[in-house]
Amino acid sequence: AGTVSELSRDMKEVISRLTKTDVAVASVASGCELFLRFITLTVLDTPDFVECKEKLLERGKLFVQRASLSRQKIAKLGLPFIRDGAVILTHSSSRVVLRLLEEAAATRHFTIYITESQPDGSGYGMAERLKEKGIPATVILDSAVGFVMDKVDLVVVGAEGVVENGGIINKIGTYPMAVMAKTVNKPCYCVAESFKFVRLYPLSQDDIPRSGNASSSSHVQCLIESTCGHSHWSGDAHPLVDYTPPSYITLLFTDLGVLTPSAVSDELIKLYL
Repeated sequence: AGTVSELSRDMKEVISRLTKTDVAVASVASGCELFLRFITLTVLDTPDFVECKEKLLERGKLFVQRASLSRQKIAKLGLPFIRDGAVILTHSSSRVVLRLLEEAAATRHFTIYITESQPDGSGYGMAERLKEKGIPATVILDSAVGFVMDKVDLVVVGAEGVVENGGIINKIGTYPMAVMAKTVNKPCYCVAESFKFVRLYPLSQDDIPRSGNASSSSHVQCLIESTCGHSHWSGDAHPLVDYTPPSYITLLFTDLGVLTPSAVSDELIKLYL
């Protein structure tokens, strides 16, 4: 790129490709959009292109640094909500949830249940990462969530995207887990970085962006065939993410603070001002 407009065009092309290749479409799209806004805020103040590129690189590094520190901040905010002896249920795999549990394990003892999270079995990977950090966890069937819910003190999930009304987009199975938690009066907490805040206002499951691509769907299909011995995979009928309305989320722990679902829209406005 030799001009600011060419640089902007190239970056938008990269963002377009990323949203087509990564499974977490919502978080990639929102993160890239905020990244582009953050680093290009300096363009109008710097007419010289060479100097502009240097400032863009500096702001890009600052953005990445802030993003990497956000998980630690979220873990500190969520720590008081995990008491000693608690029984925690989580779903699939999340780096933010992992960081929170790691922080809590330093001063507390608790029990963790993790759903296996089909169709890709990502819950097993989460359990292995917890065990590597010395935190024991029990993997349960997705269909056993209702069975263990009475034993659970709280539910903690990550998010691929946090939408305008305070609801979340996350791995398929999050929605029924949150519904069951509310039915038995158990809190359901979401932990997510602010770059996952998405300018979407879904009214139903059909309004959320579909995650996954041909390669990831083929990988999931292979897992189903090897596990079940048959092939009836349909990416449209069996999406990889679902939408959990805000009424089923108790609180959101973010690097912007502890938020109620209704406060998300205000924070989104601040992010995009």
